[in-house]
Amino acid sequence: MMPRTLLARTFLLLAVLVLLTTAAWLSLFRYIDAEPRARETAQLAASAVNLIRASLFAAAPKKRLGLFNEFSTREGIRLLPAEPDDVIEAMPDSRFQRLLYRELTARLGAHTRIAARVNEAPGFWVSFRLDDHDDEEYWLILPRERAARSFATHWLTWGLLAIILALAMAWLIASRISRPLKAMAKSAETVGRGQIPDPLPEDGAEELRQLASAFNTMAADLVRHDKDRSEVLAGISHDLRTPLTRLRLEAELSVADEGARQAVVADIEQMEAVISQFMDYARAESGETAEKTDLATLLGSIVERQGCIGHVLHSEIGSLPETLLRPKAISRAVTNLIDNAWKYGGGDVQLKVAAVDREIWIEISDRGPGIPAAEVERLKRPFTRYESARTNAGGTGLGLAIVERIARLHGGRLDLLANPEGGLLARLVLPIRH
Repeated sequence: MMPRTLLARTFLLLAVLVLLTTAAWLSLFRYIDAEPRARETAQLAASAVNLIRASLFAAAPKKRLGLFNEFSTREGIRLLPAEPDDVIEAMPDSRFQRLLYRELTARLGAHTRIAARVNEAPGFWVSFRLDDHDDEEYWLILPRERAARSFATHWLTWGLLAIILALAMAWLIASRISRPLKAMAKSAETVGRGQIPDPLPEDGAEELRQLASAFNTMAADLVRHDKDRSEVLAGISHDLRTPLTRLRLEAELSVADEGARQAVVADIEQMEAVISQFMDYARAESGETAEKTDLATLLGSIVERQGCIGHVLHSEIGSLPETLLRPKAISRAVTNLIDNAWKYGGGDVQLKVAAVDREIWIEISDRGPGIPAAEVERLKRPFTRYESARTNAGGTGLGLAIVERIARLHGGRLDLLANPEGGLLARLVLPIRH
């Protein structure tokens, strides 16, 4: 039931805190406000009763009825004689009403009664006697609002405004915490794809500034180390090509025995293939710009080139949308997977391409011995080989690592699965980007 994002969770917790705090303050205000309001209401009713008592005592008995009418018409105070058969409805049982009754009895005497309704007539009914020894009783009828507690509209308005402002501040606080973390997560994903992220802004709270600075330093170090490693591999590979070319020439001219010469040339070609893989790995994340590419045409050209060197593929290339990718890098990745399939797959290689749920699946399957599921992730690491029938002792263990880096560079992935028909199914998944 909890929200998933840090922003929503932080805002929810702050909002709950604001609402609970506001409710606690309102409850405390109502509790503290009850006694003074009860005292004020009781004082008002007692003053009215005392005024009526004094007026009635001062008036002649024959003029009291006229005085009642005078109070009603001029002052809005209603007076009725209490009757033994009056039907009385008591006030609601609440703390405020109990305090009000206590204050009234303290001022008017223990015989005082209060009611919410008498003979079906609503109001704030207070009984009193002209004299403590007088059995004749009267009802003073005040507006019901006098005995009811309610918050003034302006207090509710200000309270609602305070809650809205508090929630707005809670949202601002939560967003200022989550925004840099979200930006850092996106930058981390960019680093994971092998790309260079834009530096994070080093502003805000001291802890967030330190975190952004440390992340920027880490990203810059990773880029520098990767660049240094690629330059070292490229430099070594480039420097080895010249002596290998010279060795090939010397073997062609100096070795008289045909079998020995072919063996030396084969060794040199294998070494050149290893160097080519080093070069491919070094430039797997080169600065090639992504562009809209017709992937079906690109893969069709790869199939044709494979046919020209005697590797006939069974291909199924469906209709594919144009997508943003790096054509040279994708060609290198697909070619590496096809070469692996030809080397270790038993001579039956299939290429199948389709668009599935906003992704493009490029599948190369073979009928070789396959790879155990426990070894899949390990074999994606550089310079790692699986010592089995799929192993080429002269290989470098860079083929799958190159494909994995190119996949991450495009925001995709490389899946190595068991072929339902036996063998290995290598699936290169690329997101469709326009």
